[in-house]
Amino acid sequence: MCAAGRRWGRRQRALLWAVLLAAWEAAWGQLRYSVPEEMPKGSFVGDVAKDLGLPLSAVRDRGVRIIERGRTQYFSLHGKTGHLVTAQRIDREQLCESVQQCVLRCELIVEGEMKFYEIDVEITDVNDNAPSFKEMELEQSMSEMTAPGSRFPLPDAHDPDSGRNSLQSYELSGDEHFSLAVQAGPGGDQRPELVLAKALDREEAAFHELVLSARDGGDPARTGTARIRVTVLDANDNAPVFSQAEYTVRVPEDVPVGSVLVTVMATDADEGLYGDVKYSFHRIPERASKLFHLESNTGEIILKENLDFEEISSFEIEVQARDGGALFDAAKVTISVTDVNDNAPELTVSSALTEISEDAPSGTTVALLHVHDRDSGANGEVRCSLDGGVPFRLQSSRGSYYSVVTARELDREHVSEYNVTVRAADGGSPSLQSSTVLALRVLDVNDNAPVFAEERYSARLAENNAAGALVLTVRATDADWGPNARVRYRLAEGQVRGAPLSSYVSVQAETGALYALRSLDYEQLRELQLCVRAEDGGAPALSSNVSVRLQIVDENDNAPQVLYPPAAAAAAWSGVELAPRRSEAGALVAKVVAVDADAGQNAWLSYELAKATEPGLFRVGLHSGEVRTARSPLARDAARHSLVVLVRDHGRPALSATATLSVVLAESVAELLAELGSAAHEAAAPGEPAASLTRWLVLAVAAVSCLFVAFLLLLLALRLRRCHRQQLLPPDSGASRGVPVSHFVGIDGVRAFLQSYSHDVSLTADSRKSHLRFSAASCCDTLPARPPPDEPAPLLGDEDPAGALPSDPAPSSQAQPNTDWRFSQTQRPGTSGSQNGEEAGAWPNNQFDTEMLQAMILASANEAADGNSTLGGGNGTMGLSARYGPQFTLQHVPDYRQNVYIPGSNATLTNAAGKRDAKNAAPAGGNKKKSGKKEKK
Repeated sequence: MCAAGRRWGRRQRALLWAVLLAAWEAAWGQLRYSVPEEMPKGSFVGDVAKDLGLPLSAVRDRGVRIIERGRTQYFSLHGKTGHLVTAQRIDREQLCESVQQCVLRCELIVEGEMKFYEIDVEITDVNDNAPSFKEMELEQSMSEMTAPGSRFPLPDAHDPDSGRNSLQSYELSGDEHFSLAVQAGPGGDQRPELVLAKALDREEAAFHELVLSARDGGDPARTGTARIRVTVLDANDNAPVFSQAEYTVRVPEDVPVGSVLVTVMATDADEGLYGDVKYSFHRIPERASKLFHLESNTGEIILKENLDFEEISSFEIEVQARDGGALFDAAKVTISVTDVNDNAPELTVSSALTEISEDAPSGTTVALLHVHDRDSGANGEVRCSLDGGVPFRLQSSRGSYYSVVTARELDREHVSEYNVTVRAADGGSPSLQSSTVLALRVLDVNDNAPVFAEERYSARLAENNAAGALVLTVRATDADWGPNARVRYRLAEGQVRGAPLSSYVSVQAETGALYALRSLDYEQLRELQLCVRAEDGGAPALSSNVSVRLQIVDENDNAPQVLYPPAAAAAAWSGVELAPRRSEAGALVAKVVAVDADAGQNAWLSYELAKATEPGLFRVGLHSGEVRTARSPLARDAARHSLVVLVRDHGRPALSATATLSVVLAESVAELLAELGSAAHEAAAPGEPAASLTRWLVLAVAAVSCLFVAFLLLLLALRLRRCHRQQLLPPDSGASRGVPVSHFVGIDGVRAFLQSYSHDVSLTADSRKSHLRFSAASCCDTLPARPPPDEPAPLLGDEDPAGALPSDPAPSSQAQPNTDWRFSQTQRPGTSGSQNGEEAGAWPNNQFDTEMLQAMILASANEAADGNSTLGGGNGTMGLSARYGPQFTLQHVPDYRQNVYIPGSNATLTNAAGKRDAKNAAPAGGNKKKSGKKEKK
């Protein structure tokens, strides 16, 4: 009972040690299995997936495979079960002929994890080979003089099996003269010998037939036989003798075929047939018999095939020398093959990646390499290296494995593919090398934003373009690859004149072409500033922006627009400009004002006179538009002139517009009013009766006449009052001294005043200003603004001192008006009078006469306001509302009291009212000084 317990405890410990050994080998990446030889293909060897702890899904998905270093694949991995199975029938005797323990080694590679495991499979022997002799028929000669007990070596039987299945025993049968003895060789092998048990007698039996049997230890046992024929010869008393018992030779493995490796020599003291020695191989391995040849006469051992140190490095051969009398001698020949560096290192890619992401961290394994050199010693020492210039390095793994890992981060935009050359060199002299190339493609990561070809874009587009016109094309490139490099374009949000930018332009998403969605107008929009965004197709997407400046180029699509004189559709005379008949050549009559909405050369305007009632009388400034007299008007020239001024720009083709001016040549107010009435009558619309306009003109003239009559009555009353006061004063009173008698005139004097009062009135229906111009000529007989210091009494004062009039006043004749009665630059209203002019003379500054003329004009205007029509204007505005607008009234009429004088009078009218209001006496001195100069003239 105790013995049984002890046996069970020993079994448990043995099992535990076996389990621990298997676990240790698995932990260190090494598995060991055994399988009998001659198993059919697909036979089970071991459960690799279970022993390594790999799930079946990993076996299928991670690229697990078996690699063997030999030329033949003996094992494979079953993909569904994870079992290691045989790939073909395995013959142990063929693989491991001279090896006691036959072990095949293979590696299991897990490509997904860049791991490998070593697997050793021991091929166990089965008794599939019977012992066999090299020769089935043996000839043996013996002299009849051979003493009993003599031994004769017999050929060995060969059994490729191992262990108990190998050769175990010999048996001899057939004759009583012979027996079998088995000797143990140096290597433990059995060497059969034929022993002569009984003396021979040739005369009794010349031949003896024997059977030698060899048996192995298999179950069942296998047997091989050879027949031995012994010939009895006459006596031979000297046997051959080798010069040395053992021959040893070292030859390099690259010795050429046909070379003599060694020569054995034996001598025989006999003569004749018994002294003739023949050489033969007595015991030789099967492989050696194919490599070496022994010359029977000379004893030379010649090489028949190339040697290979890596296959067999040493040969032991037994050579026998036999004479003609069947006597022999044996010698041992040992041939050692020395290694030559004739094998380049074998570089095998066990596992390798073909693609790697550019953001892979440093140290990522991309390939697993196995290096092997069949040479030995220094010739078998292998050094591996990488060609320079690649971001990879070699890292030594367990055994003869190397890993190729990344040395730094990769950049696909710099290098997209790598051909990594791995070189293996041995330590021989000269060194042999081998190499392999790993093709590795770098996968892109979206780490680059699109880059535009230019920092900013600008384009010019002519206005009035067609909708959908191509403006320009922006282009951006992305250094990435594939979807990460696919660039799409879009517009950034924006507003243009209150409308979305996308309603003006659009960008083609694929090509970057920028199109105008509408027709653009330079006069409304001269420049577009927009931003185009380029975005790649990565996740997340990267983008960049570029500014685009679109300049609208002007086209000549706008004709000149005449501002003055404005166009009037309802009247043939859109504006009336007045010019005195006594104007000199070059006198400014009017100015045509025009603008062009275009720009540049398209807006350069030129003026020319296209049509005139009297050719040659007027001319137009080419660039200024000023209408001036080309010569002095003549008496035969018509009073009314129609001028058509052509305004042309410098575009291609040129565009033009026309302006019509009406110029009236007049010398007096009566002539002016008559011409205006005639013009209004002619310009009346067909649907409006001309009598209405005439009626209003007559009413206006009547109102003016009434004003003058009232003025004369007031003047007469004042004179009568003054005369009455003079009668009450003493005769020597000087109240009226210095006053000309011509100032106290009656109705005839007023009529002469009206006839001599030259004026120029310009009344238009749509002008912004009305012109009322009076001549500024001086008279030789003028009345000072104030009496001299010694005569302080005014002309019309309520407290004139007595004796103001002289006793005998000398009446002076009426003076003619000055011919130069144009307005100065500051006095001419309206755009037609905006050019520089020349001051014709000093204006009168007599307060009384100025107020009288103003009252007359205002009364006439008030009379016209009572009706419903004026001279070409609105109600109560003398045509001013039509020129300035409906809100213009008579308070906007300039104060002409400072610009009016009475021709034919010795008095100078001044704006005495303004001066009186300002209580300023300084201008009086100035006026008096001016009057003094005129009196000197």
